[in-house]
Amino acid sequence: MPRAEVNRAAEMEVFARVVEESGFSAAARALGLTPSAVSKLVARLEGRLGARLVQRSTRQFALTPEGQAFHERTVRILAEMEEAERAAAAGEVPAGLIRVNTSATVNNHLLAPVLPEFLATHPAIRLDLVLTDRVIDLVEARVDVAIRAGPMPESRLRARKLGETRLVIVGAPAYLAARGLPRRPADLAGHELLGFGYARVIQDWPLMEDGRRIAVKVAGRLRASDGEGLRRLALAGAGLVRLAAFCVREDIAAGRLLPVLEEANTGDLEAFHAVHAGGAGPMPARVRALLDFLAARVRIRGDIGGGAPV
Repeated sequence: MPRAEVNRAAEMEVFARVVEESGFSAAARALGLTPSAVSKLVARLEGRLGARLVQRSTRQFALTPEGQAFHERTVRILAEMEEAERAAAAGEVPAGLIRVNTSATVNNHLLAPVLPEFLATHPAIRLDLVLTDRVIDLVEARVDVAIRAGPMPESRLRARKLGETRLVIVGAPAYLAARGLPRRPADLAGHELLGFGYARVIQDWPLMEDGRRIAVKVAGRLRASDGEGLRRLALAGAGLVRLAAFCVREDIAAGRLLPVLEEANTGDLEAFHAVHAGGAGPMPARVRALLDFLAARVRIRGDIGGGAPV
């Protein structure tokens, strides 16, 4: 194939998505292609490079050492290409694709109600939501904007604060009727405590007891990888869970969940930020439009009751 006819950027995009999705079929669904088309494109890339990039197996997906090295360079090149396009389009009308990483909880309670308004205001913009509670590398995952909880560490990320919220312990009325209402932190030893199934900055539940701060270890039999899953488990009566106030406020108001140990709550606030990995360079118009919109329309309140947004 003549050199001028090779679309290297398209090949890299497809190969990077195959690695990101850990397979040809999943990558094909994400790209709107057939699995055979994706497989043939990767095979053509391997033929042009003269190296096997992927170990093909029906049981598992794996990269060869050459594939791993090529993927690392591909991610860097694609990120540089995107940054070049962002810089060129910084002063233009907002248009194009924005990849947003956030949790299912934030999406369900904060983004889903307002994103239709954003898309109606900016008809040339498309959104791709990547939902996970885990912190990912924005550049490697080719994510434009992420919404993250907790303090912002020193980094090259540019952040917009969306607000702060308390964390509260809640349980379903039926569960509490069957297991009893905990009156003090020590009573939690007799309850099912629902926890996150991945490492977090604060794993234990901080509480106040006799005027001092303590940490209750969460060692329940049931865990989940995202906050929305834990909320649904609590609603089903699986146990007690500690979540951000904004994601259980409506459940508490409707009586579906009841707050417990409020007198022992430390009152700590967890901040939420919308972050962009663009560094100090010009921000693409599409990203700036989304960040401005989120700062204006997403209201994260501090408590489980009414009151003005933080």
